[in-house]
Amino acid sequence: MRRITVLRLSHRVGRDERVTTHVGLTARAFGASGIVISGDEDRGVIESLTRVTELWGGPFEVRYVRDWRGYLRSAKAAGAYVVHLTMYGLPLPEVLEELRRVLAEREMVVVVGSSKVPREVYEVADANVSIGNQPHSEVAALAVFLDRLLDGLVFRISFSDAKVRVVPDPRRKVVLRRRETALAEDPSPSDDKLL
Repeated sequence: MRRITVLRLSHRVGRDERVTTHVGLTARAFGASGIVISGDEDRGVIESLTRVTELWGGPFEVRYVRDWRGYLRSAKAAGAYVVHLTMYGLPLPEVLEELRRVLAEREMVVVVGSSKVPREVYEVADANVSIGNQPHSEVAALAVFLDRLLDGLVFRISFSDAKVRVVPDPRRKVVLRRRETALAEDPSPSDDKLL
């Protein structure tokens, strides 16, 4: 499998911090290699995603680019396949197998919008892909796309450099620290000591 990078378009300071952070968290957890944020430069979002990667593991690259057009031109010139997630594209089930074949051979850039997406994105994309044709969140679209494309990798992914990790348990929170010491508490509404 080749590298997947998510390009978050048109980030707006003061409006998009939470959603852009969640796009980055979803990208990392669901198997992307990194996120490139364009729009307003926001050190807070970049630092937050970097801290998550340091604690929960990577690799996951987080960076800002001022010129998303230049970034996409450069990525395409290097052979990357550009997928734009939009409710106006072809339904994911109709193009999924082709996208998996492409990913086996080429890097992929997945474009996720914020404010109104410029027409140029639709034109430069190799594929405009819809996750349903109803209004929905870009976070939801990215999660469904990566889950389907990577065949549920989110349930198998692990990072060797993680300082903490969750151990599934049906009754309590179990968190392992890097030194492999299990921390467990009885579940209760006031249990806020664990991650």
